[in-house]
Amino acid sequence: MNKILALIAVLALTGCTTASDTYLNNGEQGLTIDCSGEANSWASCYEKAEASCAGTGYRIVGTEGTPSLKESDKTLGADVGNFKGRSVVVVCK
Repeated sequence: MNKILALIAVLALTGCTTASDTYLNNGEQGLTIDCSGEANSWASCYEKAEASCAGTGYRIVGTEGTPSLKESDKTLGADVGNFKGRSVVVVCK
């Protein structure tokens, strides 16, 4: 039972980077990439964008996310317990 609870806790803290199709106001098709969670970073957003655009490159249309804490606001030097919301909208070239 403890192993199951530990697995659930780990899965709750980790996140997976997901991409979904979207259409911009000008009719252009893009991708909304969500890389929220403690286990992800902005780098995981950009890696997913590169993989989703099949090496053709991409143009960033917009970003939205939780800003990083200042060092003085961290607990024992780490950002503990704050959910990180991050997403980026890209258009493949």
